[in-house]
Amino acid sequence: MLVVAAVIVASAVTTMSNGNHGLTPAEIARIDIEKAASVSPLRGRIVRIAEGEVGYRTDPANTYCNKYSAYWVSGANDCGNSNLDEQWCADFAAWVWQHAGATVVYAYEHGDLNASSASFYEWGVARGTWHSVGSGYSPEPGDVAIYGLDTATLVAQHAAVVVAVTPGSRGPDAVNGDGDRTGFSVVEVATDEYRADISPTKAAPLSGYVAPS
Repeated sequence: MLVVAAVIVASAVTTMSNGNHGLTPAEIARIDIEKAASVSPLRGRIVRIAEGEVGYRTDPANTYCNKYSAYWVSGANDCGNSNLDEQWCADFAAWVWQHAGATVVYAYEHGDLNASSASFYEWGVARGTWHSVGSGYSPEPGDVAIYGLDTATLVAQHAAVVVAVTPGSRGPDAVNGDGDRTGFSVVEVATDEYRADISPTKAAPLSGYVAPS
C-alpha cells in the first residue's frame, strides 16, 4: 500500500465545512455525527469513532509505528513498544469499521480487508457495496473512500473514512489515517477531498466508495 498525505483544515477553514460558518471543529464533528446517525446507527458510530481519533500520531514520531496496525497484528515489530510498523491508512479505516460494529474480516486473502487500500475495493466488489465514481451513487457518512485505484493491478493509493458529504462538493469530507500534511503520519481531517495527495507533485483522484455492512 502506498501512503498519501491528508489535508487537515486549519480552524478558519474547518469552521466553514458543510456550510457551518462560525462553528468550531468540535461542533462540526458533532453535527457530522448527528447527520450520520440519522442515516443509520452504524454510520453514526463510524463517524463518531473516526472523528474521535483525529490528532493521533505515530509513536515513535517520524515512523509508521501505530496502534491500528498493532490491533490487526500486521506490520514489522521494530517500534520498541506495543505498536507495529506499516503504512496504515487502510488499517485505520478497518479499525474504525470494526470498532463501530461493521462486518470486518481482516486477512490476506482476496476479498478480505487488510493493509492494502485496494482490499476495500475487493471487499466491496465481493459484497456488492463498491460504487465507482460516475456510477450515480450518492456517498454516505461511514463509507470508505478509495483513491488512485488501478483495478488491473489491484493497487490503490489511499483509503479514508467519509464523515460528511456536502451537496455541490467534488469530494467528501473525510478522516484520513496516515496523513502527513501537518506532521508525519497522523490522523487528519480533509474537506472536499476529491484528490488525496501522495507527494508534493502528484495526487490520487477519488475512485469510488465502499459502504459498510
